[in-house]
Amino acid sequence: MTMISRRTFMLAATAVGALAVAGVAIAEVPKLAQKDTYKVGFAQTESNNPWRIAQTNSMKAEAEKLGFQLVYTDAAGSAAKQVADVNAMIAQGVDVIFLAPREEKPLIPAVMAAKKAGIPVILLDRSVDPSLAKAGEDYLTFIGSNFVEEGKRVAEWLAKNANGKSKIIELEGTTGSSPANDRKKGFDEAIQAAGGFEIVASQTGDFARDKGRQVAEALLQAHPDADIIYAHNDEMAMGAIAALEAAGKVPGKDVLVLSIDGGKEAVQAVVDGKIAAVVECNPRFGPKAFETMLRYAKGEAIDPALVNEDKFYDASNAAAELANAY
Repeated sequence: MTMISRRTFMLAATAVGALAVAGVAIAEVPKLAQKDTYKVGFAQTESNNPWRIAQTNSMKAEAEKLGFQLVYTDAAGSAAKQVADVNAMIAQGVDVIFLAPREEKPLIPAVMAAKKAGIPVILLDRSVDPSLAKAGEDYLTFIGSNFVEEGKRVAEWLAKNANGKSKIIELEGTTGSSPANDRKKGFDEAIQAAGGFEIVASQTGDFARDKGRQVAEALLQAHPDADIIYAHNDEMAMGAIAALEAAGKVPGKDVLVLSIDGGKEAVQAVVDGKIAAVVECNPRFGPKAFETMLRYAKGEAIDPALVNEDKFYDASNAAAELANAY
């Protein structure tokens, strides 16, 4: 009996060792050696708005400051291209990949391909489906904002400051992306709990200004009594303002506009009274991203999620904070 048990144990150990050598199904993020300099990949999802540009500039500035080579790609809003971009980085032999995944499910193959190649991945600003890939096993960590909390903060402000307005049009972000999913969840649940509000329409504007404008125009025509627009980002909020003005309505008076991101243009719109309130989604990822990478190389334990602190702007502080907005 003892000999059989020992033989079974030895066979199992050999099998585990073989799997480790092959890099298959080992629940561990690839290690990162300590070096003087690194070749680092940053797979950006798109560069069509101020938030993305601010994020990219922050990443480039920090890489330059550290003297690291940054392999930068722009997926131009295509999940398929972003997967191809990551595969190209793997082929170029980068040491680590920073990935801002466009959508939760389509980027799973990219995360897994990097893991198989022995390259640690750090997710920035958007996450991937947690049922398909896990922090601390398939990728190192997620760095970003708490999107559910962002939506909740907007709803909580609205519940206290609606002044009788109650019919909401919601402009959702990119379908299938973690910020769109979570900003909707946080807002919808909190506004339902507050009571006295109705979301009369909810439709994607794909985080884009012109599409946000078009969707807002159509939904305002279908729901002329709507007096609140909640946009999942500044770009769609600015599009909604254009739609309201084209319809002869006064943003901030006839219809309250609420947003998330907190770029300078949106904060200026708060100062001007066109946006009622906006939650910041901090785009300055460079320092924290590279600090986390270097801590990991030193062998430090990294939490599965690192949350950025986000400001909140309304009429009480927008003018004073405008200069600090990105």
